Amino acid sequence: MLVNFFYHLKGSGVKVSVKEYLLLLDAMKADVIQPSLDEFYYLARMSLVKDESQFDKFDRAFGSFFKHVSGLFEQDKEIPLEWLIAKALKELSEEERAALQKMSWSELIDTFKKRLEEQKERHEGGSRWIGTGGTSPFGNSGSNPQGIKVGGGPKGSRSAVKVWDMRSFRDYDDSVELGTRNIKVALRRLRRFAREGAHDELDMDGTISSTAKNAGWLDIRMRPERHNTVKVLMLLDVGGTMDDHIGRVEELFSAAKSEFKHFEHYYFHNCIYDHLWKSNRRRSAERFSTLDVLRKYPPDYKLIIVGDATMSPYEILQAGGSVEYNNDEPGAEWVRRFVKTYPKHAWLNPEPEGIWQYRQSISILQQLVGGKMYPVTLDGLERAMRDLSK
Repeated sequence: MLVNFFYHLKGSGVKVSVKEYLLLLDAMKADVIQPSLDEFYYLARMSLVKDESQFDKFDRAFGSFFKHVSGLFEQDKEIPLEWLIAKALKELSEEERAALQKMSWSELIDTFKKRLEEQKERHEGGSRWIGTGGTSPFGNSGSNPQGIKVGGGPKGSRSAVKVWDMRSFRDYDDSVELGTRNIKVALRRLRRFAREGAHDELDMDGTISSTAKNAGWLDIRMRPERHNTVKVLMLLDVGGTMDDHIGRVEELFSAAKSEFKHFEHYYFHNCIYDHLWKSNRRRSAERFSTLDVLRKYPPDYKLIIVGDATMSPYEILQAGGSVEYNNDEPGAEWVRRFVKTYPKHAWLNPEPEGIWQYRQSISILQQLVGGKMYPVTLDGLERAMRDLSK
């Protein structure tokens, strides 16, 4: 089975060698792990994958190979907590839902702090405490038109004004093969070429002209190679509602990396705050100050922000509105700083343009970027590139 697994990884594009495969076999013979599929996954990834850019391909290949053989390993007989939470979800009528009280931002935060001080144990159901499956505005997997979601689990109705949870995201794959070349063609509108460096390219027209003027004696002329001088800074929203658009964003990301020599990217979640990151696997340990990013890249960079702009308006307009921590400044202030620093900017939104008018957060961000928000369609990309190249 492990031989087939090895060939399956190679067939899936994972860069593995026989030496690394033998290392995995030695580890298995030494019984360094328990007979558990989870432990085998970590051992196999540690033994076979030497480049973290291959992690995503390895995960997909591992899942596709072992999805039918998980029964070979010992299974946990306990009922998963997620099943219990789903069972506890309460279905409300429209009248009951309308009767639930909506609180203002300050009331939500103050009441949440008070509940944290009062509550001493886990709670499920009900309309007051922080728990699961109830109608309280605080908790997870319950039913309330507006509140604070605590922890992960089912996505729910996405009506929370704040989420307290440490998310785990993955990087966009920059090696995705595009199903169409149209995205690359659209991005090429942004290119600007100049001749830079040493004279190491044959100047055919110059050689012919110089030879003719030299009475037919060959006079070879060289010139610097042409390079794309456009500089692109791309900020990518990742996780949450962006999971619905991974395919298109990966195509866009992959095309941009291949088209622009001077290309830099950073990730953010929902809205831009006081730090960004380059690797989602190390985002807790390796964060970059947003102010440092603004200082590092000069205004001649073209700024492209990619995100669905779908969130609670509080996440944009309020200090402390971030879904993961208490940010000192509202996200709107950071967006304004980027727009002011980079006059050539565009926001690419993968959500259909027809629904933008129904999302308050999209309207807010559209105003903050001066109306320069475009859909991730061929027409939208062409409009964005024309605007950036002016």
